[in-house]
Amino acid sequence: MGQAIELYGFNNLTKSLSLNLYDVAYAETEREQRDYIARINGRYSAGRLADILHGLADMIGAQVLNVSRQDYQPQGASVTVLIAEEPVEAGGILLGHLDKSHITVHTYPECHPGGGAATFRADIDVSTCGEISPLHAIDYLIGRFEPDIVTMDYRVRGFTRDAGGAKLFMDHEIASIRDFIRPELLLKYDAADVNNERLNLFHTRLLIKEMHPRLRREMTEIYHGGAM
Repeated sequence: MGQAIELYGFNNLTKSLSLNLYDVAYAETEREQRDYIARINGRYSAGRLADILHGLADMIGAQVLNVSRQDYQPQGASVTVLIAEEPVEAGGILLGHLDKSHITVHTYPECHPGGGAATFRADIDVSTCGEISPLHAIDYLIGRFEPDIVTMDYRVRGFTRDAGGAKLFMDHEIASIRDFIRPELLLKYDAADVNNERLNLFHTRLLIKEMHPRLRREMTEIYHGGAM
């Protein structure tokens, strides 16, 4: 996959990246929990999330077609961005492959009812078709959210054809999602992979090395998905 591939028509591969980004804080009292939720709601309002997703689109070289956003009460927000690899001018409206190319983010701030832990989760999905790849946005997203825990899933679906008509189920090289994260950024985390290259399925999770000692159990439970 190192050389450019001559394709027959449009690249029909769909590349999907899903990230769960967690921030975990120690908030023992009810007031501390309220303050944490208020701070998170202000920092990650729908408007600010939309700005982040615009930056993400620029990062992967995608054209933004439409943005829909919503703040929720008492907390949380959602943003959906429709994107295309290249804009097409038609009657003053930019059109693209809207059914396949999009970016979404949903946030879930919450607190443990017994006190001690407050958690913010941002679920981000980036789905692209054509040559652009969502993998190049991982460093950007980790930098903007500064998460304590990250779980990532990457899948390439469908097939495209080369100029000779042969099916291609992958158009780029990948052994692990970690290959697309800066080494100096990875040094901050413990990491684990579960990959199936034959099926083009890749999973990576990260856990921050420096954590509040009272939050260690909470964070390891989230990191391992409750299987401890």
